[in-house]
Amino acid sequence: MKEDVRRPAVAGTFYPGDAKTLSRQVREFLARATKEEADGEIIALVSPHAGYVYSGQVAAYAFKMVEGMKFDAVVVVAPSHRAHFQGASVYDRGEYETPLGLLPVEKEIGRKLIEASDLISFFPQAHSQEHSLEVQLPFLQEAIGKFNLVPIVLGDQSYRTCQAVGRAIVQAVKGKKILLVASTDLSHFHPYDKAVKLDNIILEDLRSLDAQKLDQNLGSGKGEACGGGAVITVMLAAKEMGANRSRVLKYQNSGDVTGDRAGVVGYAAAVFYRNPPIQ
Repeated sequence: MKEDVRRPAVAGTFYPGDAKTLSRQVREFLARATKEEADGEIIALVSPHAGYVYSGQVAAYAFKMVEGMKFDAVVVVAPSHRAHFQGASVYDRGEYETPLGLLPVEKEIGRKLIEASDLISFFPQAHSQEHSLEVQLPFLQEAIGKFNLVPIVLGDQSYRTCQAVGRAIVQAVKGKKILLVASTDLSHFHPYDKAVKLDNIILEDLRSLDAQKLDQNLGSGKGEACGGGAVITVMLAAKEMGANRSRVLKYQNSGDVTGDRAGVVGYAAAVFYRNPPIQ
């Protein structure tokens, strides 16, 4: 069984490797985040994936929305930074480990996802060193406690792949109370003012829940998001699951944190929800 445990790859670099220090830092981020009113049933979150010193406070605004809630499983969709492959990889076995403990993988949903499309498989290299999914997990562990995880890493972010994975998620999670999480940062290494301009395009797409427009703006370069495909996938799935409202909870970039505005990275937190909720 041990070989099926996905060990932390970026503990001690992107976030503290010590459990007590990590727990304290995440709790402090959550305590400083304002919880906005989402007048409906929360279906999905968008959260950044940089080192916590840069994007942790923005991420906390997303996870604050579900603090204390319980879900049958959490589906995290994240882009691949290291492994190059077509389609998406679902880790469908064993557990994911963080310094805060082991997270059991929801194997039944994973199996259904892999069976749903030729574009979805288990490609272990997609997960072994990937930070974009891993950094979401300590926030989830602190915000909602124990949960079963469905880890999905996108090898390519074509609209075709996003549609296939989004559709597969909807089918695989039927009958369960699910939270979706899309992992993305926004523009990379532009001067502060240009970054804000680029990022505002994507923020508007988040607010409008318009996956096709988001894909078009990313494709044309009007906006940037390194996990744009993860957001599109989650947006498509969330809308199919009834999401009809969206709210951008927090935006800032690395320049707001460090004071260095020469070349910044953008971060956003958002929520997609259904209003009114199904009774």
